Order: sequence, then structure tokens, then C-alpha cells
Amino acid sequence: MNIPHCKLKNKNFKMKKIEAFKLDGFVRSRLSRASRKPGSANILKRLDSHFHGNDGRIDRRTSYENKPYFHATWCPHVGMRVFYESIKFSYNAFLRMHWVLRILNVAFCNLHFALLAFFILQNLFFFSPAWPADEWRQVSAPRIWNFPRDHGSHPEYRTEWWYFTGILLDNTGSQYGYQLTFFRQGIRYKLPNPSGPWDIRDVYLGHFTLTDVPQKKFQYSERISRSGPGLAGARTEAMDVWLFDWSARMKETTIALKARHDQMELDLTLVPKKPLIFHGQNGVSRKGPGEGQASYYTSFTHLETKGFLKTSSHIPTEVKGRSWFDQEFGSNQLTAEQKGWDWFSLYLSDGRDLMIYFLRLKDGSIEPASSGTLVEADGKTRHLKLSEISIKILDRWKSPRSGAEYPCRWRIQIPSSAVDLTVAPYVPNQELVTKGSTGITYWEGAISGQGTSKGQPVNCQGYIELTGYAGSLGGIF
Repeated sequence: MNIPHCKLKNKNFKMKKIEAFKLDGFVRSRLSRASRKPGSANILKRLDSHFHGNDGRIDRRTSYENKPYFHATWCPHVGMRVFYESIKFSYNAFLRMHWVLRILNVAFCNLHFALLAFFILQNLFFFSPAWPADEWRQVSAPRIWNFPRDHGSHPEYRTEWWYFTGILLDNTGSQYGYQLTFFRQGIRYKLPNPSGPWDIRDVYLGHFTLTDVPQKKFQYSERISRSGPGLAGARTEAMDVWLFDWSARMKETTIALKARHDQMELDLTLVPKKPLIFHGQNGVSRKGPGEGQASYYTSFTHLETKGFLKTSSHIPTEVKGRSWFDQEFGSNQLTAEQKGWDWFSLYLSDGRDLMIYFLRLKDGSIEPASSGTLVEADGKTRHLKLSEISIKILDRWKSPRSGAEYPCRWRIQIPSSAVDLTVAPYVPNQELVTKGSTGITYWEGAISGQGTSKGQPVNCQGYIELTGYAGSLGGIF
């Protein structure tokens, strides 16, 4: 890793590379003065050992091309791994205050006091009124849509994601599933003035999975980064999202996806074959009865897909198939009573597409705002109320890693639309334990099934996401 220059008293000062610190350039530059003091090297080593030690809360570092960028630790208060990041922001914000510098100079003489000081600074700033929650815009009314701008980022809302899934075939007929997801989570509404490239407004997270159906093999990777000087980001003018060398970019009507990690890699081109779909009421998807408990939610349910991917082989495999794209953004979607969700995206062999989400409550019932969308072969849509949808769990699978028990076979019935399907995963174990990014353990994978649609036999494929089975998500998203 390149060690950045930092300007101290109008002099350029290049810090020495101290591997034992294992801290990124941002922290080293901010602690440069303290690092010159006698004994400070040892205290910083111990601080780093505390933050990245084997205490059960800390996971491996995030990497890009095998180079460390920064560590992240789990913060139960906000449901994502930004605790260490917020400490760095808090220290940076306080650095200009003389009295805090004096406290920190004393703190470096005692490990326990230093840790306590950092914790207090983190809490003071991360939960201070400097960026109250009500500054984030709420989803409360229909939106006047404007594309391609609305395929881009919406930084006035706190949470946003760009979600790609698909089923692909190679030249031999072997099937593969993939997921590539980019998350943007707002940490504070406004940056300080002046601000620098390392100041944190948003954190970007990514999940990348490949399912090799013939080999019954599931692989995944995860990443997290602040924006930094071009490390991650999302343009507001159009779809252009990146997280290191993972990216999703739309030019005119074509979307290009790129991602790689170790032996996993994909390079795909996606072209819509159906018009953009607006879920709920003109894109307002309710998540509960309260104010702001909603998201703006759009999809391309039929994307013709072609390109290359690699699993465990070093040789790229040419593939083609079909993808599904979801984009959602909002600021306050789930309540503490909502445990998690079951989300289904299915495309049927007769040309119909089906999206369903069930929000599960802690008492075992389903949130009445849960709903779905049925897309006909010609692109026309129909909103499905909860009362129109019946989903029965036919079997379950227990994860040997997390111990969570997930549904793994379902019967889906929509009598009003003459849909009756039975679906199950291609591979039972498609669980993601994302301690290195969102901190959430969930199941998401490729599925297939059969049944009837309008009285005719059909096959179906798609993806299912199951959250809240390895710990509640209430109050997080």
C-alpha cells in the first residue's frame, strides 16, 4: 500500500511504513503527530491489536488486488460494519480542537483510557445531532421519474442498492447462477466544510456470488469501502456504480457488469427485453404502515445476458441467459418488529415474471404491507396484494455454518392470476455470512421449479433471498 503524504506545519512529511500498525493511510496521517512521541508506537500497536484482535467481533480485512485497504468492525447500533470507520471520522473531526489533542496526548500514556476516549468520541459524533435522521428524505409520495437519471444514485436518501441476479448457460448446457449487488449506506447527510477525499458521507458495500449447478458449488465474495479518492462511488446522472474493480455501468440501453475475486470472475452485457417495471403504486413499495416505511422500487425483469464467467477454472466460460435487476432506495423501511423478509424473483417459461416479498414479523405473522408484482409477457403489470398470495413452506434446510434454519422448498399460489408453482434451490447451501461487509448472514440463491400458469404447464427459474433467519434485521434497514 502507498503511504500518503500529509502536510504538517506547511511541510510535506512522508510517514514511515510501519507494518505492525496495520492501519490505513487515513488513520496514519491523522495520528502522525502522536506517532512521533516516545512510546506512542507501542500504544498504537496495542490499539490496533484491540480493534483487529480475536475478540469475536472482528473479521478479515477487505482487500483489492491482494492489497489491504482498511478494516471494518461490527456496530450493532446501525447494523453495519462501520464502527471503526466512524471512530476514524470522529477523531478527524475533533482533531482541530486543541483541548481534545491534549486529552489524546494523555490518553496515549494509558491503553485503557485511550480506548475509552476513542469510544466516547465515536459515540458523541456518530449519534450527535450534526446529521439528524430527519434530514434524510423520506419516501412518502409518488415520484416524478426521470431516466436515465433515476438509474443513478439518490444521495438524499439514506439506503440504496443495485441488485443483479441471473441464470446462465454455457455451450454444453451447464447452468450457473450469479448475484452482483452494490449497496450505498449513508452515514451522515452533509460533509463538513471544508472536506477532504477521506471524509465519510456514504459507505459502499458489495456482494458477488456464483453458483455452479453441475458441481453443486457456491462461492461468494464481499467488499466494503468509503468513497475515498475514487475507490467506490455512484454517479447521480446515470447508472455508474463501482467498488474497486467491481462495476455496473449503463450506456444507453446496455448494462455492463464486471467483478472478480480470486478464481471468481464475470464480465457480462445485459440488454432489457421488457420495459422498466414500477412496483407498488407507481414505484412506491410499502414496507409498513408508518411514515417513511417505504422504498422507491423499480426493476428490469427480463435482461438478455451474454458474456464470460469463471468459477474454479482459470479459463473463462462463454455464457448466455437471462438476468433480473432491482433498484431500491429509501431512508426508513423496517421497524424493530419486522424480523426479515422472503423475496422471490421468478421468470416463467410462458413469458410471465413474478416478484413477491413477504416481510416477517417477530410474532410469526406477515406484515400486511407485503405484496408482489405480476409482469405479463407483453410487459404489462399488476400489483398483487398480500391477500392474493399464498406461500406454503414444504421443506427446510439447516446451515452447518450459522445454525440458521431456512425454508428450502415452497408452493406459490396466486389464484387471481392462475399461478401455481413449486420451487426449490439448485444447491441447498447458498448462504452468505457477510461479516466483512454488512455483517448480516442471509441466504440468497438460484432456484428452479414447475407448475401451471393460466392452466398450462410451465417451468420457472429465478432467485430467492431469505433474511432474518440468522438474526433479526428489525431497525437496521
